[in-house]
Amino acid sequence: METKRPITVRVSQITKLIILVVLAFIAGYLVRSLSQRPSAAVQNMSQQTNAEGQAWTCSMHPQIRQPKPGKCPICFMDLISVTTEHADVGTRQISFSKEAIKLMEVETTPVERKFVTAEIRMVGKIDYDETQVKHITAWVPGRIDRLFVDFTGITVAKGDHMVELYSPELLSAQAELLQALKAVEGIKSETSELVKRTILAMLEASREKLRLLGLTKEQIGKIEASGVPVTHLIIYSPIGGIVINKHATEGMYVQTGTPIYTVADLSHLWVKMDAYESDLPWIRYGQETEFTTEAYPGELFKGKISFIDPVLNDKTRTIKVRVDVDNSDGRLKPEMFIKAVVRAKVAQGGRAMAPELAGKWICPMHPSVIKSGRGICDICGMNLVTPESLGYVTADVPKEAPLVIPASAPLITGTRAVVYVQVPETEKPTYQGRQIVLGPRAGDYYIVDSGLTEGEIVVTNGNFKIDSALQIQAKPSMMSPEGHEMPAGHQGHNH
Repeated sequence: METKRPITVRVSQITKLIILVVLAFIAGYLVRSLSQRPSAAVQNMSQQTNAEGQAWTCSMHPQIRQPKPGKCPICFMDLISVTTEHADVGTRQISFSKEAIKLMEVETTPVERKFVTAEIRMVGKIDYDETQVKHITAWVPGRIDRLFVDFTGITVAKGDHMVELYSPELLSAQAELLQALKAVEGIKSETSELVKRTILAMLEASREKLRLLGLTKEQIGKIEASGVPVTHLIIYSPIGGIVINKHATEGMYVQTGTPIYTVADLSHLWVKMDAYESDLPWIRYGQETEFTTEAYPGELFKGKISFIDPVLNDKTRTIKVRVDVDNSDGRLKPEMFIKAVVRAKVAQGGRAMAPELAGKWICPMHPSVIKSGRGICDICGMNLVTPESLGYVTADVPKEAPLVIPASAPLITGTRAVVYVQVPETEKPTYQGRQIVLGPRAGDYYIVDSGLTEGEIVVTNGNFKIDSALQIQAKPSMMSPEGHEMPAGHQGHNH
């Protein structure tokens, strides 16, 4: 009995293994069969349409069909409306009932030609106007005996005394002047004209030398009147402004050209901003710019673009734009952060419009200088140029208006742009997909380079729902330019 028992156990285990294999095979067959065909409930729903040929389906599960709107029983997305009557529409077209159009909230607008405004937003900061920054330097070698301005930030006026400088070279130059004066006083009536002219020329040369060393006419006059040379030279401020740097200290020996102070006139400032590469089509020299600062929230400051950097920053992909700003009230400070906006009226080809400059001439260095005819700039003397040479369109005529559509009309995949155009004179609302070529975006509009004509009606809301309906019908759509066959088990009925 003990020798037969192991054999009986092995037979029982083999039998159980065979039963498990058979059960697994049956279960796999049933799962495969069920996965290859929809359930009876789904089949029943997929065959449902109403008497008018209108059905409602899911864009994610096209096998779902219901005779009225509702939720998809699988993913609970809103069902979209389709029609079973499509024999009279083209490959890229689709029709809907008027009721379905209302439920889909389809909105349309005509393609039109009009001038639109592009808004370019930039950030930046306020900086000194480089043309209003002056350096006070030593005109002669010597020793600084006194600095009248002890620290930076002091406001000075043009002509204020800044430095008292002792210079041996200055003393020798004054001695030459006094010697020349004595020579002039020694001229007698019998002195020849050649000698007279030579003596007078030496006197004038001595005076000019002192002027070049930094002495004023008044200082030179006092030296000539007193006959005594001054031991110190007073250096005056060449402009009014703020002392922004103090480079020297009292007792310091300096050479010709050694910087002592830096003075900046803050009544006129620059705003330096960063513009993205994509915004360059809209930015032009001379455009008015509005900007705000955190110091004065809600208050707008204005200026004009005076310079656009010709070189792009390869790291940030931005370009520097500079704006000239009047700061007569002194409220704006260098290093303040700003947020700016430029509004460009756009003509055909994405060119900036400036009808107010029609027939005008503008300075290429100072945008505030605008004249009615040819001439030169009152500030820099450069020849004035026409606005057209700076990239402007000045003729405000309808033929210059670009062809535009609302920004919500095109479905953009990155390489393609598709719009849905309403087909005219059809019994039911019918729409056709069309690939177009877009120009740059200008505010709430896109400029159309090709693919549409003025007066055509395009869908601006509900276009994605129309595209989904085309995908369900395996017709060409945004995602499938050539259309495709739906996989088995997901085709449902044609509609």
